[in-house]
Amino acid sequence: MKAKFCFQTVFLILIPCASVARSQHHEATAHSPSQPMADCSMHEKHMAELKERGGRAMGFDQDKTTHRFRLMRDGGAIEAEANDVNDVASRDQIRRHLELITKLFAEGDFSKPFAVHAQIPPGVDVLNRLKAAISYSFEETEKGGRVRITTADSAALKAVHDFLRFQITDHQTGDPLSPI
Repeated sequence: MKAKFCFQTVFLILIPCASVARSQHHEATAHSPSQPMADCSMHEKHMAELKERGGRAMGFDQDKTTHRFRLMRDGGAIEAEANDVNDVASRDQIRRHLELITKLFAEGDFSKPFAVHAQIPPGVDVLNRLKAAISYSFEETEKGGRVRITTADSAALKAVHDFLRFQITDHQTGDPLSPI
């Protein structure tokens, strides 16, 4: 109980800091319509920092793996796989990470996404508040794993989709932004 209290206290303290940092980041990284994001040096810096923080928080090399985020009519999925079928080390690191976040998310602990993105992703407040209405389950895939997120609650479903859309956009996975 004490650890949860400490996390919640830190989380509440960080919310205003993350909001300020996010607004400063967006002001500093504003793109002109004539300049594609991929050509922007601030974009390259953001992606490099995201990969570095992601490697630390997730425990596996972001360049050796692929993330996918799926929006579904009853929730969604977070998937990660090693790019090389023979990369057993990455596969096992992915599985450990996804098993852990399955447990953490079910408890309302979204500190890992905060550590990766340096901000609180959209939907987290609702995911935490409605955690009893959301189910998280882990399953192995050939090269990694998947966290399946399901809910019958409309507010929770919107939060799941907001959270996954943010992941798709920030990681630039190119996954569909609408439920499949």
